[in-house]
Amino acid sequence: MAERSLNSRLGHPDDARLVILSCDDLGSCHGATEGVYAAIRNGLATCASIMMPAPWARHAADMYRGEDIGVHLTLNAEHPVYRWGPLTHAPSLLSGEGGFPRSIDDLWEHADPAEVLRECRAQIERAVAWGIDVTHLAPHLSSITLRPEFFDVYLELAVEFRLPVRLPSTVDESRAGFPFRRLAAEEGVVFPDHFDHDWHPGSRERAIEAFRSLAPGVTEIHVQPAIDTPEVRALGDVAAGWVDDLRLVTEDQEFAAAVRDSGAVLIGYRELRDAMRAG
Repeated sequence: MAERSLNSRLGHPDDARLVILSCDDLGSCHGATEGVYAAIRNGLATCASIMMPAPWARHAADMYRGEDIGVHLTLNAEHPVYRWGPLTHAPSLLSGEGGFPRSIDDLWEHADPAEVLRECRAQIERAVAWGIDVTHLAPHLSSITLRPEFFDVYLELAVEFRLPVRLPSTVDESRAGFPFRRLAAEEGVVFPDHFDHDWHPGSRERAIEAFRSLAPGVTEIHVQPAIDTPEVRALGDVAAGWVDDLRLVTEDQEFAAAVRDSGAVLIGYRELRDAMRAG
């Protein structure tokens, strides 16, 4: 018997184009928190993921009204002048300048998988304790997706909490060095059919092109919206792209037309979670 497609499990024809329009970095700063909720409540975004160790996570949880929110498993603090660190006692996850390492390579060089597991579990448990109905897991900067010893952590937590995950489809097994998508499927973990692993500040061209070239199945398209404030601008040149992402999903007519013309059905990760838990 052939394995059912994700579309079929979600109650849609196999040739339907379903899109999760997700927002990263909820809770990373005040401007991002306000921007992400605006993108979901007033725009076309359908879900987001919260960075539990970041300074504005508590504020993001206080603003929560039942939106489709996952946990953005966070082991990096990439900004030069803005730091955050682990929730748990995790010496191997610290950089020499305080907080998490800036780069994935630095993290991979010294992170203890046992500390990664404890820290990521604590992030999920805190989100639940703060009242969030967690819908999925999505690693910040893909730090635990493409390294086998950390992917084991990702998969263990997805199974433990019965949550779907974000997995790239533009990185194949030969490049990753191990069959991460097959391993997840064998454990019954659900993930979108398509997700572009590449990321740069400002999603306009990528997001519009993604809607214009949708393949059948479930596609995740991610943006990083933020309101325009001095705090956001102080984080550097990346801020301009984040501010434009908010305009893109809330008021840009070209983007709205691309979404409409694609024939896409907008969904969130909650639908994937429900399908996964249904078996």
